[in-house]
Amino acid sequence: MRIDQHYRASANLSLNGSIAAILPAMLIVSGNFSFFKTNEIMFLTIPFILYSFFAFQLYLFRMKQSQSIQRNLILIKEEKPARSFFEARHLLLLHVQTLSPRLQLFFPNGHLAASIVKKSGRGFFNYNRNKTFTLCNSNDEMIGFYKVNESKILKIEVFDRNWNYLGCMEKRKISWNKYKKELLDANGKYIGAVEGSALYMDEQVLNKGERMVGRLRKGWMPMEWSGLFPDPNTPVLTFTDSLSEEDKLLRLSFLINEYFIER
Repeated sequence: MRIDQHYRASANLSLNGSIAAILPAMLIVSGNFSFFKTNEIMFLTIPFILYSFFAFQLYLFRMKQSQSIQRNLILIKEEKPARSFFEARHLLLLHVQTLSPRLQLFFPNGHLAASIVKKSGRGFFNYNRNKTFTLCNSNDEMIGFYKVNESKILKIEVFDRNWNYLGCMEKRKISWNKYKKELLDANGKYIGAVEGSALYMDEQVLNKGERMVGRLRKGWMPMEWSGLFPDPNTPVLTFTDSLSEEDKLLRLSFLINEYFIER
């Protein structure tokens, strides 16, 4: 998938919403002409018509963005594009909020690097108890798993593609508005933390020496990427070169908390 396809899919969702909203208005109009024949009932169509109008305008806007990005993809060439998700130093994040929400991570060249999706549970008693999220690469191959256990301490366990346990992130409440987020390895040993602001998105991933090895920020996207990512507030995730695949998988656990739990 490319970033222009993401915006095209977003446009189609808006178009579907526009069509879905106009149908009740049509039913009200036809029912009024057939049975009631009163002017007051026609006022019930106003909310549906307004929603349909604005949803259609959003569809046109997203389609225009998609077409512009598609043209820019031909012109923009990255000097040394990352060959795999784990090699990338910079990733741009887009949260797709549908019935099956997912987090898409894109290379700066506009191509999909990976996506995080919630694994659907089975049965009524499994609902909302233990949540499992899957990290897939651009070929839709599973490369990691995240299992969320919510109790007094939020725990996000991390597994590789073979379900080998790598460690976890633990989130503890230390005051009414403050949390402590720690990263632990497979032996339960402290290896780092996640610190951020409650007012705006600026999450810093630290190692045990309090050196920053990763960062998620909004509003700091370089201008040269704006041809493919038109929203200047697109979140940018940055990692240092020193992280192994296992280290990166473990530290990505904070994204589960950021996008699927806190939001």
